[in-house]
Amino acid sequence: MKLSIVTAVMNGRATLPDMLASLRSQTHQEIEHIVQDGGSTDGTLAYLQTDGLKGMRLKSQADTGIYDAINQGIARATGDVIGLLHADDRLASPDVLASVVDAFQNPEIDGVYGDLQYVARDDATRVIRHWNAGPYMAAKLRQGWMPPHPTLYLRKSVFARAGLYDTSFHISGDYDGMLRFLTSGKVRLGYIPQVMVQMKMGGVSNRSFAHMIRKSREDYRAIRRHNVGGIGTLFAKNVSKLAQFRAGA
Repeated sequence: MKLSIVTAVMNGRATLPDMLASLRSQTHQEIEHIVQDGGSTDGTLAYLQTDGLKGMRLKSQADTGIYDAINQGIARATGDVIGLLHADDRLASPDVLASVVDAFQNPEIDGVYGDLQYVARDDATRVIRHWNAGPYMAAKLRQGWMPPHPTLYLRKSVFARAGLYDTSFHISGDYDGMLRFLTSGKVRLGYIPQVMVQMKMGGVSNRSFAHMIRKSREDYRAIRRHNVGGIGTLFAKNVSKLAQFRAGA
């Protein structure tokens, strides 16, 4: 099974080596690495051209934001299954992609996801937040549940029938997309009970108080748009994160 891994990057030179090392370490090597660069100026392009994965498909052009860049990458993908791996993230162990391929041997499955860890930006061995996603049930959506987006892998056919990410969202396009995939898209999800991705803390959604307010507004818009609840769903979505933080991290 050919996996397309899409990386949307803008000035990611500092964190790319760790991400690429995690890809190279995978036991499943039938990988197409699609890199969509937004016009980096920090040496990202030069680094990728010399140290990127063999056969990497790199393209650099302007975009309107992260979800536009992701959409451009997905449009170029030729694999059977598509997943995302951002410059700040890394696959947690060498068998992650092998586990993805194993799960997709079930023809009834449209997508898979697993658990996620947030790690300190200055020390990737220090886990700050552990997101144990658990199995999917449709009723959980009204409780603010969502699969950890960085761990989500979907058959290419899902995007063909359910569409790409809505670029009118600046922060919560992933949440809106997943709600659409799971409601009108009728995606059938399988759960892989292992940590699949480690993600560095400090992303755009929690960069500042203003960003957090904007994210909440976008989350609420997605909730109402896909008819999975209201303000209570938004509250539950935010409160559920508290239990994921590790004491003493």
